Formats: sequence, C-alpha cells, structure tokens
Amino acid sequence: MIKINSNYRKLQSSYLFVEIAKRVAAFQEANPATDIIKLGIGDVTRALPPSIVSAFEAGVQEMGQDESFRGYGPEQGYAFLREAIAENDYQSRSAQISADEIFVSDGAKCDTGNILEIFDHDIRIAVPDPVYPVYVDTSVMSGRTGTMQDGRYQGLTYLEGSPENGYVPMPTPDLRADIIFLCFPNNPTGAVATREQLAAWVDHAHKTGAIILFDAAYEAFIRNPDIPHSIYEIPGARDVAIEFRSFSKTAGFTGTRCAFTVVPSSLQGVDAEGNTVPLWELWNRRQSTKFNGVSYPVQKAAAAVYTEAGQREVRAQIDYYLENAAIIRSTLQDAGYSVTGGTDSPYIWTTVAGDSWDFFDRLLNEAGVVCTPGTGFGKAGSGCVRISAFNHREKVEEAMRRIRPVLG
Repeated sequence: MIKINSNYRKLQSSYLFVEIAKRVAAFQEANPATDIIKLGIGDVTRALPPSIVSAFEAGVQEMGQDESFRGYGPEQGYAFLREAIAENDYQSRSAQISADEIFVSDGAKCDTGNILEIFDHDIRIAVPDPVYPVYVDTSVMSGRTGTMQDGRYQGLTYLEGSPENGYVPMPTPDLRADIIFLCFPNNPTGAVATREQLAAWVDHAHKTGAIILFDAAYEAFIRNPDIPHSIYEIPGARDVAIEFRSFSKTAGFTGTRCAFTVVPSSLQGVDAEGNTVPLWELWNRRQSTKFNGVSYPVQKAAAAVYTEAGQREVRAQIDYYLENAAIIRSTLQDAGYSVTGGTDSPYIWTTVAGDSWDFFDRLLNEAGVVCTPGTGFGKAGSGCVRISAFNHREKVEEAMRRIRPVLG
C-alpha cells in the first residue's frame, strides 16, 4: 500500500471554513425556515461591475473567432494586464515595479502557499497570530513544522497580535526567521500597518537576510492616505519582499479567479554551494512548469479594472462594503465591544465573552447569523470573532437588528 505524505496528518481535523460550513448546514437542516445571514467567509456578494463584464464578454467573443482565438497564453500573464498593473498599482505610487516582475495567477491563496516550493526545506518560518490559516497549513503540508502542541505548531515562530499592539506585531532583536508572512490590511483582524511599521520590518529583513511574503489582497480598501498600499512603497523593500495581490475582493473576482504575485528582479537567494540565484528565475520556472496561465477573457476583464470606468465602478463597490463595515462596527461599539478593523478593511474583529466557537454558536442559533470564530485563526484569536462586511446592505442591517439582543 502506498505511503502518504504524513505531514497532512499533523493538520487540525478540519480547515476552518469547512468546519463553519458543517455547522451552518446542520443548523439549516434543523431550522429550514430560518433565513441564515452569512457574515463569516470573505466572499463578495455583488455582481461584477458593468465595464468588467463588457470586457469579459468581448474576450469571450474573441475566443469564438478563428482570427482572434488564443490558445495557451504566456504563463506570466498577458503583457496588456501586467503593464496596467505595473503602471496603476505601483508606478503611480512611486513603487518601481516593472511589468516583467509581475506574475498573473488564479489566486493569491494559491500563490502564498505555492511560493514555499522555491525555498529550502529547512527554512524557518514566522507567521502572524491571529493568522490567515493558509500560511500555517501550507507550511505544515510542506513538512516545515513539527506537530501541534498547545494550539501552535512546533517549528513555526508566531508573531503575536493583541489589542495592546493594535494587532500589528513588530520585529524584535531576537527574531530569527528566513520567511516572514505579513498581511495588511490584515485578515482576519482588519488592522493596517503604518509606513513606519512596515519600514521596521523591511529594515529587519535587510539585517537578518529574511524574505517578507507580503499579502496585500485587501489594499483597495485602504482609505487613509497615510497608509501604504504596497510594501514596495517602503525604500529597500524590493530587495527583501514578495507581494501578493488579488482581484477577488478588489473587483469581485472570487468566482472569476485572477490575482498576481510580484517578484522583483533584485530579490536574491543562495543555493547549496553559496551561489546567488534570482528568486524571479525560480518562480518563473515553477509557474512555467506547473501553471498554464489565467484564461484570456478573465485577463481582459481584469485589465478593465484599470480603465477610467473600471476604477470608478470598483471604488463604488468597495465603498459599499466599507459602508457595511461601518454599520457593523458601530453596532458592536454601541453594545460596548472593543473593535479593530472596519475602516480600511472589510473585516471587523472584536473581543467576545467566553469561547469563540461558543459565541459563533450563539449567533447562529439565536440570531441565524454566521461569523467566524477567532480561534480558527490561531491561539491569539481565542475569545475573538471576525465579522465580514461582504453581503448586501439589507442583509447586513437585518443581521445587526438580530444580533443586538445577543450582544447584550
């Protein structure tokens, strides 16, 4: 009988959102008449904006004509999209990223896990806590951790967030990690990092030789002009950071699938013999070997995000979700709860009385509302929950009406 990858046996019994889905399904089966309002998983609910749909349709029409049909595209992504990304997301913010440093993909979730393939097996990994579970689980799957003990995996370094540090952990002189996962605006806490805080991480990476894996999937929700949208706005970041972006929350592409990863050409690693190797070269080889690119119509749709109409429509979509977040935030604060996020982020993070899963069950059973228990994001998430602003306005308002009696 074939041997399995035993690292999978180290994983917790169920991925967080799978467990949530099971509990919601059981509740719905027992209460078929209840209209459950889901403010848990971060999935958008509004339709794709009109200009994006038009571009998508045009791409499909091109695929239906021999003279404009396209087969395999470039694994790194079509130049028209990469150039639009470089100009609008980076160069417009004085971040010197070129189109050939951008790799278009089908999801930031995939890339943040797959990127570990280009690094040595024995690297030391640091992750935030609370943390987006993919960073941890893919580290476990790839054999870079020990077993879980007392809610944390041996072999991982946890960067603990708390109300005291605003859920923005900072580097310490004794921190030794080769890979440092950072996510801002943060999932799950909604916290944002200032320019000075990001500069401290870049400085630490330069001093220690670490690489920062910077997840900026929610950067489009930033409205504070003083908060950086990209780590490459920080001087020196090109030499120590890889950045991940997504069209999922920015433009409603959760079901359409398009994202990108930035690997600067100046970013270096060393091989077993001590020779320097560009990380761009390794990631390019990985993608060209294991990935055939995002479909042409999807990339056409993504490029429409950067048109004048696309920018206007996408901003309106994000403003809508931020208005939802403001409603949720004020409801919790009015009930006396301490809140993080909900201003430059679609997520609201709050401390609750008792166990996170108990509070999840209370909201589900007493109000028919789904949140996400903070325990699922790590040990430091115990006693907290995440509430998502991704839903229709009337649903959010109804959910807040229902949960007020539960909040007390």
